[in-house]
Amino acid sequence: MTRTLDLSLDRLRPSRDALLWTGLLVNTELVLTFAYLLLADVTVTEWRFLVFPFVWINVSAWALLRADPVADSRRTRSIGAAVAVGYFLLLAYVGGLVEPGGSHALGWRIAWLPPGWGPAVLYTGSAVNLSLMPYKLVGYLTLAYLVYDTVLDTAGSAVSGLVGLVSCVSCAWPVVATLAAGVAGTGTGVAAAASEWSYTLGTLAFVLTVALLRWRPTVGGRF
Repeated sequence: MTRTLDLSLDRLRPSRDALLWTGLLVNTELVLTFAYLLLADVTVTEWRFLVFPFVWINVSAWALLRADPVADSRRTRSIGAAVAVGYFLLLAYVGGLVEPGGSHALGWRIAWLPPGWGPAVLYTGSAVNLSLMPYKLVGYLTLAYLVYDTVLDTAGSAVSGLVGLVSCVSCAWPVVATLAAGVAGTGTGVAAAASEWSYTLGTLAFVLTVALLRWRPTVGGRF
């Protein structure tokens, strides 16, 4: 039995229907953004922060539409689901979706943030705090689903052992920014630079991670 490494880019080439749906999605996002800016009467100083959430959402939609998990057995599906759920919970914690609660329990509320950032569902309780921003929720669910797909696809292969290392890139920069602020002090230039670029680098890492998980070199065999 010989194994071949498939590095084809054909799986990344969008179809005509995909391009049409992408255009519709982008136009809808533009309309929602301009409507928000008009109704909320806000001043935007960094336009890139309005774009970041849509990058996460659009890349997620592309990846989910093209994913097609196939499992040989129920055991493989169970293992993949367990890995995906654990990974999502890790991302949710590191990414700030879920945090330990505090002394003040304010209950549920909605923050009307710019599209993609909001509307964010917030919950403040004594046991847990939730900050469910749409782009992060969609992005982390997408990464978890792609990890599930990858586990199914690479079951029994050495490649599966590298999945965690590849996919965890997406949660690294929020951690770096937090550690920089804690160690160097929130008023220092190092902490400010880490926080300033964390969203940019985090978005780039997210796109790279989705691309690697979706376009992973597959090892195929033939007799």
